[in-house]
Amino acid sequence: MKITLNGAPHDLAGPTVQDALTQIGLAEAKVATALNGAFLPAAARPGTTLKDGDALEVVAPMQGG
Repeated sequence: MKITLNGAPHDLAGPTVQDALTQIGLAEAKVATALNGAFLPAAARPGTTLKDGDALEVVAPMQGG
């Protein structure tokens, strides 16, 4: 399926947000996710299905000051 990942087009197999994170190498990473502009808690990722045209944002926490 074709989705937008962090503003860039990607073709992923899916079908869930968790599967997408696995495909991009972030399955175990501590990240925040938003699907179509709405925050998506980590607990909801395995049960949330992606579809063509969805926009997924994945953000890693930053350290520093």
